[in-house]
Amino acid sequence: MLAAIGAGSIDELFADVPEGVRLGRAIDLPAGKPEQEVYDYLRELAAMNVSAEDEITFLGAGMYDHYVPALIDSILARSEFLTPYTPYQPEVSQGTLQLMFEYQTAISELTRLPVSNATLYEAPSALASAGWLAYQKNRRARFVISRGLHPHSREALATMSAGWGTAIDEVPLADGVTDAGALAEAVSDDVSAVFLQYPNFLGAVEDLEALVGAARESGAVVVVQCDAIPLGILRPPGDFGVDIAVGEGQPLGNRLDYGGPSFGFFAAREEYLRRMPGRIAGETTDVDGRRGFVLTLQTREQHIRREKATHNITTAQTLNALAGVVYLSWLGRAGLVELGQLLLQRTAYARDALSAIEGVEPLHSQPVVREFAVTLDADVDAVIERCAADGVNPGYPLGRDYPEYANGLLVAITEQRTKADIDRLASTLQAAVREAVPA
Repeated sequence: MLAAIGAGSIDELFADVPEGVRLGRAIDLPAGKPEQEVYDYLRELAAMNVSAEDEITFLGAGMYDHYVPALIDSILARSEFLTPYTPYQPEVSQGTLQLMFEYQTAISELTRLPVSNATLYEAPSALASAGWLAYQKNRRARFVISRGLHPHSREALATMSAGWGTAIDEVPLADGVTDAGALAEAVSDDVSAVFLQYPNFLGAVEDLEALVGAARESGAVVVVQCDAIPLGILRPPGDFGVDIAVGEGQPLGNRLDYGGPSFGFFAAREEYLRRMPGRIAGETTDVDGRRGFVLTLQTREQHIRREKATHNITTAQTLNALAGVVYLSWLGRAGLVELGQLLLQRTAYARDALSAIEGVEPLHSQPVVREFAVTLDADVDAVIERCAADGVNPGYPLGRDYPEYANGLLVAITEQRTKADIDRLASTLQAAVREAVPA
């Protein structure tokens, strides 16, 4: 192979790779083993994983253990959905295009924004794509983001915007929500976009009306990352004048699956239609007057000139989106509202139950829907380890992403967590806090 490409050695092949990032030695791999031994070894490794079915989990932070009805798998497993790839010849992919169209309609109804694309990969890259859209629109030099925005989304935006030369200013939180005064001071005529989350990463429901109003005075694009499930009982972002709404599709009929795959949704006001990333499916009639579907826009660099493209996404997460639209159809409008109300009630019960424990206090006093944060008078990692020994995952340690909340714990509720589960969490957490070393 080296001779075929004109290289004298492996070192010569990698000459353009800086020395500092090379390993400089052979990879330390064990000797080969028979297939059966390898299988046994991999099975041992797999047994070390603990799934949401093996413990009572209150872990959330963007991915949630919702119930996935059998109906979804039965439809996803149909070969016409399971096996096709991206519709490069859309006129012969009517089923896939109808799925995309129905999905877009559902996302538009959820967010109360008129146009939706046919998915992106997941929420963080969808939010970064919204940043690129805003930058393309006004070419301004700064982004303003709330500290309540998901840490992964903040990191994705920082990575992407570094290539555009866009600076990022972060607005702090006050009692768990975005500081409206600080936001108003941070927004000026050089701000390209303002990024918020609803509810935010700490579970608090932000006052979007006030925040969007402050952001809009400068003409900045307002982007909100939102959780789709609480939108069944919360006012949708479109009602507040938000320009773009993005979010994580995993809670909609997709299992946790070790973190993926999933899909990201992206909806916007109509003026952004031609700048939106990915694909947009549309409805039409054929020459015989029959209902049909087309790819109305596909502004990705595989289809149009690179300098005119809005995104380099190579495919859409269509199968995951199918799970989402089947799930929403299965719930229906009334079911989505009922689910939101159930989460609201159980979250309130859990928040009260945990707050009654000595050494546990609410991190903030804001309204919450499905997730809330508490502070522990003990080492959080030790408490989590102690709870895990009893088959309970109490939540997400906030100190991983928020040094100021080093003793914070984010607790998530889904319809799978019963009142008995919450009572068990409270008793397990109480014992763990009592036994752990004080923070």
